[in-house]
Amino acid sequence: MNIDTSGIHYKQVNEDIHAALKQGNHDLVLDNVRGQRYLGTGLGSSVKMTINGVPGNDLASFMNGARIEVMGNAQDAVGNTMNAGKVLVHGVAGDIVGYGMRGGRIYIESDVGYRAGIHMKAFEDNFPVVVVGGGAQDYLGEYMAGGVIVLLNLRDRVSPVGHFVGTGMHGGTIFIRGKVEQRQVGAEVGFDRPSDEDWDYLEGVLADYFRELAMPKRSFGPEEFTKLYPKSARPYGNLYSY
Repeated sequence: MNIDTSGIHYKQVNEDIHAALKQGNHDLVLDNVRGQRYLGTGLGSSVKMTINGVPGNDLASFMNGARIEVMGNAQDAVGNTMNAGKVLVHGVAGDIVGYGMRGGRIYIESDVGYRAGIHMKAFEDNFPVVVVGGGAQDYLGEYMAGGVIVLLNLRDRVSPVGHFVGTGMHGGTIFIRGKVEQRQVGAEVGFDRPSDEDWDYLEGVLADYFRELAMPKRSFGPEEFTKLYPKSARPYGNLYSY
């Protein structure tokens, strides 16, 4: 089912989406999207949504298993507190991608802004994954508590990240293809190369990434990646009395 969102307030667009779902339409196409917010909030696993245009902030927030494909760029907070599902963005995304994300996968074809992956966390069977085809601005993985972030640096920049990577990080793992220097990361972050187990996992994730985004698959070796991990599960423990 197609929904034309031209000039429609975001509240009405979301009401139209839920009305369509109640009528049994679970494969939706939103046309002419121009910054409408909260699209896909809380949607369950039976829903597939294609967005033609640029969705506004909080796309797929609290999402519970739906699949959303954006045929263009996306604004801030994609996947805010997302629980499950998959978001595909055929372009760039703004700041705080995956903010508080608790599960599911977000695949970005190009770059992301500041604080991507902030407060990402994993619990039991919930495990969030963010894969970015380009690079990220400052504070990637800030206060990260779980899950995986991958920066593929497909444009082969010398370094695909800004500064303060992993500041406050106390869980999860970041894999970066390209050069990362100590001055670019938080004091809480350690450096390593992907283990054999890491690489087996990454190969599966990357195969899914290229397939889902319909991009030509590129071959990489583990030696191209830097693995960032937290040195401590409680990096600021000395600030507290217990």
